[in-house]
Amino acid sequence: MSQERGTASVAEALRVVHGIAPAERDRIVGSWRRLDNRLRSFAAGTVELQLTVKERDTASQRTTLEAWIAGQPRLVATSAHANLDEALAEVREDLIRQIADAKNRTEPRNSRSRRRTLPDPDDETGSMWPDGSQWG
Repeated sequence: MSQERGTASVAEALRVVHGIAPAERDRIVGSWRRLDNRLRSFAAGTVELQLTVKERDTASQRTTLEAWIAGQPRLVATSAHANLDEALAEVREDLIRQIADAKNRTEPRNSRSRRRTLPDPDDETGSMWPDGSQWG
C-alpha cells in the first residue's frame, strides 16, 4: 500500500510482534485494503498498529490487533478463531468498526453542544431548537 498525500497506511503502521513470520506480513498488508482505506483519514505517522498471535495453530489461538491513533483512545480487536485467516479477518473488521465509532463520537454532528449557534434574533418564539428548548 502506498501512502497518498501523507496519509496513514497499514504498510507503514503495522508492527508484527509475535506469532507471524516476517514473510507473512506482506500478505496481511495486501489483504487489509479495507483497513487501509479507513486509515487514509489520518495523517501519516499518527497511527500505530500491533498484531500479535499467541498459541498459533492450536485450539486456544488468540489474535490481537491494537491501534494507537493520535487523539483517540487505544483500540483493541481480538479473535479466538483457530483458523488464522478467519482470525485476521475478524480483527480487521472489528478494528474498522471501532475506528468508525470513535470518529463518529468526535465529530461535531454528534455533539449538540458543539453544534450550537446563536439564536435568530427575528425568531419570535425565542427558541433555537425545533423541540422548543431554549438557548443556553
